[in-house]
Amino acid sequence: MTREEKSQVIEALTTKLTDGKVIYFADISGLNALQTSNLRRACFKANIKLAVVKNTLLNKAMDKSDKDFGDLPSVLKGNTSLMISESSNAPAKLIKDFRKKSLIPLLKGAYVEEAIYIGDNQLESLVNIKSKEQVIGDIITLLQSPAKNVISALQSGGNKLSGILTTLSEK
Repeated sequence: MTREEKSQVIEALTTKLTDGKVIYFADISGLNALQTSNLRRACFKANIKLAVVKNTLLNKAMDKSDKDFGDLPSVLKGNTSLMISESSNAPAKLIKDFRKKSLIPLLKGAYVEEAIYIGDNQLESLVNIKSKEQVIGDIITLLQSPAKNVISALQSGGNKLSGILTTLSEK
């Protein structure tokens, strides 16, 4: 690979790292051709971009990126694959499901919306992370609950003033 080709790869990786909010670092070495193909298909279906990268080029791209990756460069040893997604827990769920048949892929680390996770032992916590949309939905549900109670209380007492006062005094 020429120096110019390396710089182009570094620029492309830097763009991916800068644009991505959810980036997983995994080791998929040890998968045979069929398993690798199945993993790529599963990533495609889950809207996850999977790319095998060279550690030295990825390290340089991480340095050029405006993000703080903390200790993640320390996991760049051996085979490294990037899994880039819009959903914070989709790659973790995919890895967990894929492991039902095999011990691979191994999670090296993850960068999830400015939070750093290092090590395969973090997989379960990453699976349980709620997406931004799920958190917003939970907040809206909590905010709507008191209003629904007041409306149902008013409706249960009918339109009579005494029924309304009685219902409100009980609440």
